[in-house]
Amino acid sequence: MAEKPQSVRVLYCGVCGLPAEYCEFGPDLEKCKPWLRCHAPDLYPDLLKEENRTDADEATQKLQSVAVSGSGDGRGDASAAASGSASAPKQEEVKRLPGGKIKKKEKQEVVIEKIVRNKRKCVTVVKGLDLFGIKLSDASKKLGKKFATGASVVKGPTEKEQIDVQGDIAYDIVEFITDTWPDVPATAIFFIEEGRKVAAA
Repeated sequence: MAEKPQSVRVLYCGVCGLPAEYCEFGPDLEKCKPWLRCHAPDLYPDLLKEENRTDADEATQKLQSVAVSGSGDGRGDASAAASGSASAPKQEEVKRLPGGKIKKKEKQEVVIEKIVRNKRKCVTVVKGLDLFGIKLSDASKKLGKKFATGASVVKGPTEKEQIDVQGDIAYDIVEFITDTWPDVPATAIFFIEEGRKVAAA
């Protein structure tokens, strides 16, 4: 008769949520190191050696700074300690993507560009409406009805969705956008003319 398999107890990291042996592949190993030193020292023995090495280096630096800055009146210690705490940079909370990449917040703006094809046909491209919480599929339907033309949601060259409207409606579209969606201010609408971004208002 086959033996019944035993359940395995897995230790999960309290910082990143991955199993402790996979923290080195997680988004930020530096944040996980203090937790791993306390809760899983047997998994990463190099961390303990590294910690001991850095502790020894810090101790020697403190001794050297005291010896160099100590002028015999005892003020060198206090000034060294005060300057050490003042130079610690404040870390801002930044949204991190998997792999440790930092996500940048996009500017809320609508960019309108007119593209000419075959010397006659025009397409007006509207980018950035989704940043104001507008569903692009609904917006393309409204644009198509208003201007009696074809409008569709497509992926642009930067893999972001945009609305392509057939015809040259670049200057009529600003008033329509501000009237239909009051959340979009006229100051946030820009045209691309001859490769430059120009304010619509």
